[in-house]
Amino acid sequence: MKSARVHTHGGPHVIVVDDVPIPRPGAGEVLVQVAATSFNPTEVAVRQGRFTLPLPHMLGWDVAGTVDGDPVVGWIDGAAAEYAVTTPDRLVPAPRTVPLPDAAALPLAGLSAWQMVVEHGRVRPGHRVLVNGAGGGIGGFAVQLAKHAGAHVTATASPRSAEVVRDLGADHVVGYHPTGRFDVVLNLVADAEVARLGDVVVSATLSDAPDAHFVTRFDAAQLTGLVALVDRGVVRIDVSERHGLADLPGLHRRAEAGDLRGKVLVTP
Repeated sequence: MKSARVHTHGGPHVIVVDDVPIPRPGAGEVLVQVAATSFNPTEVAVRQGRFTLPLPHMLGWDVAGTVDGDPVVGWIDGAAAEYAVTTPDRLVPAPRTVPLPDAAALPLAGLSAWQMVVEHGRVRPGHRVLVNGAGGGIGGFAVQLAKHAGAHVTATASPRSAEVVRDLGADHVVGYHPTGRFDVVLNLVADAEVARLGDVVVSATLSDAPDAHFVTRFDAAQLTGLVALVDRGVVRIDVSERHGLADLPGLHRRAEAGDLRGKVLVTP
């Protein structure tokens, strides 16, 4: 099978598509036939060696695919391949109302947004919420979940992302220097200034955020809840681009240059 792997740390050129044996599930594991994974910016840090992981490392965390013909979505290791092995507790039934590959955009970004909005931000009806960096994958889901919670949402986004962010439900879209006062600030960019604007500040980037800096965790119940919101039409999966495994080095280069918007799918 084809698999995108990193054999050594370095620039995007270290990503190679290898021919490797189809993995065999062990006791308590299942084999996923992968329909798609999605690119996550954190994989740049993995490739660069900022995380200690065994090499060679198979890329890809988000997965949408099938197990014995049943459509599933989840968060696993090594999803940038035609097949992957994982345990069943890392998977949930996929949405029924979207193409299966599109579901790969949901797990990491959707769970990050859920945990920011619901757990840490505790967004409630009438809250004034700022989503700082709404043009990315997490930001798009955060806008939708905050609106679903009944908030009035202001979002920062680049001109190329502004229209999409409005379509996702933002009440106001502004540039990268927001002003005003907000009940909750959801920060997705390295901008310490926004911490002054919120009564509650939840940040995926600032380790000294006054209220919550967090690392997203997998939660099957939350992912199941997100799938239900997709099927109800409450949450939309916005796929900005679709690529193959061989395009991953180029996607990493573009990510480092800030040239990616929303969720980018990668199909084996």
